[in-house]
Amino acid sequence: MGEEISNKQVILSNYVETSVKESDMSLRTSKIQLKIPSGCDGAVFVKNLYLSIDPYILGRMKKRVPYLSSYTLDSPISGYGVSKVLDSSHPNFKTGELVWGFTDWEEYSLIKDPNILFKVHDKDLPLSYYTGILGMPGMTAYVGFFEFCSPKKGETVYVSAASGAVGQLIGQFAKTAGCYVVGSAGSKEKVGLLKNKLGFDEAFNYKEEQDYDAALKRYFPDGIDIYFDNVGGKMLEAVLNNMRLHGRVALCGMISQYNSLEQSEGVHNLFNVIIKRVRMEGFFTIDHYHLYPKFLEMVVPLINEEKITYVEDIAEGIESAPGALVGLFSGVNVGKQVVVVARE
Repeated sequence: MGEEISNKQVILSNYVETSVKESDMSLRTSKIQLKIPSGCDGAVFVKNLYLSIDPYILGRMKKRVPYLSSYTLDSPISGYGVSKVLDSSHPNFKTGELVWGFTDWEEYSLIKDPNILFKVHDKDLPLSYYTGILGMPGMTAYVGFFEFCSPKKGETVYVSAASGAVGQLIGQFAKTAGCYVVGSAGSKEKVGLLKNKLGFDEAFNYKEEQDYDAALKRYFPDGIDIYFDNVGGKMLEAVLNNMRLHGRVALCGMISQYNSLEQSEGVHNLFNVIIKRVRMEGFFTIDHYHLYPKFLEMVVPLINEEKITYVEDIAEGIESAPGALVGLFSGVNVGKQVVVVARE
């Protein structure tokens, strides 16, 4: 048996009915062995360094989820993270290697099925980037924009939730493709970030707009070729009114609906999809990880050549994870929300 140490964990205390509260989670300290138990073949034991705070986590905190498995009460929340391998009984992973992928919200984790773990090869870039631009959000932006929307130089692109983990990348990818891009966000500070640091052509605060349809006509007088949807609801309806012929819509997320999944808003103008010949498709990034090497070939040079910027909002300590998750749904974070558990 290995040395036994304490292990701080973030536990799901209550299933979420509507909006998530910090009281739906609790901190617990348990004991864990610093070694893989005998008979646990194909597993890895890791020290978690960074945790990714993502909107889909709220869906799994509900008792009934139409598209993902719910978390188990009184057990750790899980999600994407960056970790260091301390022990391994899996042939593909060695002690001392850095990995990113699915792990629990705790200081140390025994990962019995490491099928969705990727090795960190480029250690010159910040490790936290593997929760964002070099991890799931980066892949989401790449797959949704390039594989589904097939951008062409000169096209018009609209991005909702544009200052978030995925949206900020879509805007910058669109600029590298020679497109005109407009983003929306929820504060004056975030709008300034989009225009002044991330290179968006225009941006607006959706909270200040009484009429989304009119706002989009103002920024896209000739219509929208590509919409990358992170919010759904009334914004998606307004976009469909303003799509151009043969436009494309990538349905990535619907954060405006996550608090009421069982009674989510309907879209009432889908006839636009027919008359404008719009291609609209939803996707899960997990279905496309075979493209990860191709994605890295594109994005790492852009980072190294400083042709793309990534903004992170860092919270220190695993104790900050519940507050960081709650803040994600009230727009407190600016950029990708990350929790630092340990710095190796």
